[in-house]
Amino acid sequence: MDIPDITTSKKPGPLDPFRRAVLRGLAVLLPPLLTIVIFLWVWNTVTNYLLAPMETGARQILVSHYQKNILPADRLPKDRKLIEKQVTIDDLVYRQVDDGRFVLAEDYDFLQAELGFEPPTKTADEFYRVFVERKFLQWYIVIPFFLSIFLLMLYLLGKFLAAGVGRFFWMQFERLINRLPIIRNVYSSVKQVTDFMFSEREIEYTRVVAVEYPRKGIWTLAMVTGESLLDIRSAANEPVLSVLIPTSPMPFTGFTVTIKKSETIDLNITIDQAFQFIVSCGVVVPPQQELPGMPDTPPALPGNQ
Repeated sequence: MDIPDITTSKKPGPLDPFRRAVLRGLAVLLPPLLTIVIFLWVWNTVTNYLLAPMETGARQILVSHYQKNILPADRLPKDRKLIEKQVTIDDLVYRQVDDGRFVLAEDYDFLQAELGFEPPTKTADEFYRVFVERKFLQWYIVIPFFLSIFLLMLYLLGKFLAAGVGRFFWMQFERLINRLPIIRNVYSSVKQVTDFMFSEREIEYTRVVAVEYPRKGIWTLAMVTGESLLDIRSAANEPVLSVLIPTSPMPFTGFTVTIKKSETIDLNITIDQAFQFIVSCGVVVPPQQELPGMPDTPPALPGNQ
């Protein structure tokens, strides 16, 4: 008895064009959107955990310094008289605030000019907090100063880690991290990404080839790194190549193999296009490698008409 063929081809539904258009729109929108989100996340992280503590520390130091200019009311000489809440002592003009203490008149005038109105004068401490904010902690002063300090710190850290003592301490730190069960997994993944993005690459890829790996009939992208070892070339009795076979979707690790040059196929793609193909698991195909006139939906199988 013949078994009827119950397989049927999937007919395109009425919403398929709409779905494909939405997916294309997402494909166009997500890369720039995710790029902006990542940069915003990095900036917020740096702001919250580096800039904000540094700004708080600088504020406390500056306020403590200017609080030395506060003159208590009980230190006012008896022969001095207030004229419109101002008094001159040792050629310095002071102005009285609401708590009875005195601040330098030049500081008061500066803050009044900055604010455009009478500065808050409930206490002398509050006055100098606002004064420091307006004079030293404006964004056009803080950001360039912070970036300069941050770059200097990165430079000094890089020089320290390049030295023998710095490398020793860093190796001990990473050894400690690698002993922590959960943290080591997150740290190793993040380290692979940062090493790939910021480290100077010592491996120079010459071109992209396709090799039959891990068996015949399965083609894999590989990066040519050199002509391998002389002994292997002699044993093969023909030219050989050393290639790096990266893994998807994280091409930061892979396998180094030596293969006969005659068993490789040179591909007309760049190194960057090869990495995009690997990271996307084969979804992002270089334009010059796309089939012309590729249909949006796969054709029906024979016998399923």
